[in-house]
Amino acid sequence: MKWVLVLLLAMLGGCALLPPATAPVARPANFETSAFALNGRISIQHLGKRQSAGLHWKHLARSDEILLLTPLGQTAARVYRDDTKATLDDGSRHYQDADAEALMQQVLGWHLPLNGLHYWVLGKADPDGAAQIERAANGQISVLRQDGWEVRFLRYADSKPGDCAQASGETAGHSTGPSKDAGQVAGSGAGMSPPRLLPQSAGCASNGEADSLPARLQLSNGDMQLQLLIDEWDWNPQ
Repeated sequence: MKWVLVLLLAMLGGCALLPPATAPVARPANFETSAFALNGRISIQHLGKRQSAGLHWKHLARSDEILLLTPLGQTAARVYRDDTKATLDDGSRHYQDADAEALMQQVLGWHLPLNGLHYWVLGKADPDGAAQIERAANGQISVLRQDGWEVRFLRYADSKPGDCAQASGETAGHSTGPSKDAGQVAGSGAGMSPPRLLPQSAGCASNGEADSLPARLQLSNGDMQLQLLIDEWDWNPQ
């Protein structure tokens, strides 16, 4: 099993994150209940290790399926959850748990905060949780702190390079407080090439339309940092 994980991490670590080429996309009016699928790339920095992979995520009302992809587009790992269970397959092994986030942490060494992330990728806070929000001048969220995570919306689909217009902050409920600065996470795993992370521009959203979807997010929680680049959206997938 250890050799399988070493091979997986090596394959994921070789995939650099490049700027997304997304066209402006608006979120649907009923985004809270909309199913979606997205294609993109993810970079993970945690405990001195750096990994990156292609990402396909299908979110339905009662289930999620996440595929982590190699640079050649092959599935390196599959995560699935519904109301009854969570499973993770790495091609040769099958794992099951009641909680998807705990299962990912156990097997992969990191996890996606799925409970809030399906709102965050739409440029919104989870309406069921307290949040601290900072907005750009056009109303787009630039920084969101919720459930122990700090989410920085570094680029929206309609933004232009250099756009940065932060205006105001607001708090819904009690603030979770900021997490550690992502710049404190450093180092890389042995034998892995670190992903090329784009320069940080904290608080930069865009000067575009307020209903545009995020194209690049940075999520931090303690010493875990994730960067998510979204290339494509599909609404109401089957």
